[in-house]
Amino acid sequence: MREIRVYHVDAFTTKKFGGNTAGIVLDAEKLSEVEMQSIAKELNLPESGFLLPSTNENADYKVKFFTPEEEINFCGHATVGLTWLLATEFGLAENKNGIVLETNVGLVPVNWHKEDGKIELVEMTQVPPKMEKIEINLEELSELIGVKEESIDLTYPIKLSNTGNWHLLVPIKEQKSIDEATPNLAALGKHNKKHNISTTHLYTFNTENDFDLYTRDFAPGIGIPEDPVTGAANGALVGFLYLENFLSQTETTHLKIAQGDAIGRPGTLYVTVTPNGLKPIIKVAGAATVTIRGILTI
Repeated sequence: MREIRVYHVDAFTTKKFGGNTAGIVLDAEKLSEVEMQSIAKELNLPESGFLLPSTNENADYKVKFFTPEEEINFCGHATVGLTWLLATEFGLAENKNGIVLETNVGLVPVNWHKEDGKIELVEMTQVPPKMEKIEINLEELSELIGVKEESIDLTYPIKLSNTGNWHLLVPIKEQKSIDEATPNLAALGKHNKKHNISTTHLYTFNTENDFDLYTRDFAPGIGIPEDPVTGAANGALVGFLYLENFLSQTETTHLKIAQGDAIGRPGTLYVTVTPNGLKPIIKVAGAATVTIRGILTI
């Protein structure tokens, strides 16, 4: 019988039962990929991260990410949850300023920010963004996302962006319209599967509080009806905004993003984009809190 350490960590929040819960599974070298998938399904969280030793001399650990249905290449909130756990409960921050994770999309450096010796944020540097066009008419898109066609903000192009996974980015005029969105999850899931899209990400600059952006994220194609607070999708969004010249090409931009309010799990992401030609440096930061510590026996 094997004992596997399992945690629930709420990411992008300082309050328990907010943000986005990640399953964090240590001792994953004892598991097969089939077992990892079974555990992710059992935990039934948006994503779970599995920590493994790395054979890459430039990485400290390897991490694999699973939804309840399938492995995905990258997950932002599970990265935040995992590195927060390692830095705090396992004391890595006492001797290191950060670590490097080996993922399916490459190396992801993560640093922790301290104040008076206490960790306030963990910050991951995502892989450089890339974009693709997508052909979709507004009537079909409106029906898929459950938002009136006239609420879609055509100031911004509708495109796919990727800092680890492909996200369909949909600009919306008002936060209220995002909160009231009622997507056709079955149809949206089929659409996203067809186009190899992980999530559909709604966003607006017209926020109701002290935030630069407000977002909401749906991922039925990979087994997640709604992902509460998404590090990967918001990183991809900021990368898109930079590449499309909606953000400065010469000065570093700092953005504060709100997500999760519509489903009672509010979270906050701090995203920094530093100009670097067509490969801007995208950093996504957030806090986290551990809610469950347990042992899984197999």
